[in-house]
Amino acid sequence: MKKIFFTLLTLVSISHAESIYATFDVAADKSANLAFTASGIVKKVNVDIGSVVRKDQTLASLDNSDIEAMLKKTQIVFKFASRELKRQEKIKKLIDASKYDKVLSNYENAKASVAYQQALYDKTILKAPFDGIIYDKAIEVGDAVSGMMLKTVFKIQSLHARKLILEFDQKYHSIVKVGQTFEYKVDGDDKTYKGVISKVYPYANFDNRKIKAEVKAKDFTVGLFGDGMIIVDGK
Repeated sequence: MKKIFFTLLTLVSISHAESIYATFDVAADKSANLAFTASGIVKKVNVDIGSVVRKDQTLASLDNSDIEAMLKKTQIVFKFASRELKRQEKIKKLIDASKYDKVLSNYENAKASVAYQQALYDKTILKAPFDGIIYDKAIEVGDAVSGMMLKTVFKIQSLHARKLILEFDQKYHSIVKVGQTFEYKVDGDDKTYKGVISKVYPYANFDNRKIKAEVKAKDFTVGLFGDGMIIVDGK
């Protein structure tokens, strides 16, 4: 009788170990708070909340006419410095070394000036860091922005890619692994979905003694929640 009881207890333990309960929140796979790192007056705003954007698409720009003028000026100086260097290289063996070094120095300084002005110009244009959708906007034409006090002007998230942020009891820290199946339901949706654990966080939350993991998903509304079972044997 004791042997039968022990066998049943073992089967129950194995069953419990194979399916681990977890809750989750839906988050965007990628998200970012965007801000200008330069100071100035907003000249153009090209997108709004709900705008679908591509990587490197211009979202907004500052009035940069003064910086653009300086950039063009340094580009002209660099163009003539390049021409002079090419001329001197042809007769390098016939001229004094110090004269050639001066021409080379002028060329390098002009090149550095162009790079510097280009960097200043680029900071006046805010671009999308990845393909996504704008879900928050706090900027209008005419607003003043300061690079010294960064202010989020757009929030962007991936358009379709999502991740489920799972939480499960810390006692399963050595059991849950990347690659295991997660069967789940989103609150308000009767359909059962399946995903694969792509990441397990290497720490437990001090407040609730839970460990987090991630599962890739698609097209769920960010902020939804649900629950499901982690199938630790991969079946």
